[in-house]
Amino acid sequence: MHKSLIGISAAAAMLALSACGTSTSDRALSGGGIGAAGGAALGAITGGSVVGGALLGGAAGAAAGALTKPDDVNLGKPAWR
Repeated sequence: MHKSLIGISAAAAMLALSACGTSTSDRALSGGGIGAAGGAALGAITGGSVVGGALLGGAAGAAAGALTKPDDVNLGKPAWR
């Protein structure tokens, strides 16, 4: 139960943070990075593959970032700009 609650919380946080930036490439890049970090953490917590979690999380975060518009989720200017 405890691991599933952490997993659900991590997934919700990744979704909320998946699209930082104003351009499609900014959102895809930040979403990929956040998703990879969250996926690796989730893989480590659940006892699964850290690398597999990072790959899946990165792909999901990049897709979520690329498919959103700045009006959907705008958390401000990315750190690299």
